[in-house]
Amino acid sequence: MRFTDFTPFDLVLLAQGLGVNVALFLGTSLLGLVIGIGWAIVRYYHVPVLSELIAFVSELLKNSPVLVQLFLVFFGLPGLLHIRVTPVTAAAITLSANTAAFTYVIAVSAIESIGRDQIEAARVFGLSRWQVLRHVVLPQAAAFAVGPLVALLVNQLQVTSLISVIGVVDLTKIGNILNMRTLKPFIVWTAVGLLYYLASKLVAWLGSRFEKRLRAHSAWRGL
Repeated sequence: MRFTDFTPFDLVLLAQGLGVNVALFLGTSLLGLVIGIGWAIVRYYHVPVLSELIAFVSELLKNSPVLVQLFLVFFGLPGLLHIRVTPVTAAAITLSANTAAFTYVIAVSAIESIGRDQIEAARVFGLSRWQVLRHVVLPQAAAFAVGPLVALLVNQLQVTSLISVIGVVDLTKIGNILNMRTLKPFIVWTAVGLLYYLASKLVAWLGSRFEKRLRAHSAWRGL
């Protein structure tokens, strides 16, 4: 075997690398969605101080490069707080926070798209603020927000390619290793790009199916 030859095991390595990206994507997306929606609910209830603090943190996160955020968490936190942060932990914290910031913006826009007349009518009929949120606001806001959220998740899956710079052995890192070993960058990066593309298309397809079902359900309920 020559130094530049590919081996069947390289496919296993690429699959393992993609698995790392997908695992981090799923975990951080779920956590980020929960946190972002929670932030939006705090904004809905106009909690003093906390609402302003959340808006400020969201602005910082969504208007700064993810790579800089990764470096701050991985290199900055250990030096500032004298704690040990592993590459995977740094990636999880950064991606979750970044997803939460954009989810917050989408959720707030979706909630604010609901007409005030519907909310006031629900309050007239005796519904509490929580009942209005649960039965009137959230169902309609979900139908409005699912499209932008799917686009956000596709983008966040692609953003996971940045985590290799702090030492996480993901698909991009595996691609870099294979590139240095085989000296065939066109083949290696075409394969890596194709895997990211297929994973992103799968997320977009699943999101599209969910959006159609949600909108059909909302239309059936007369929302």
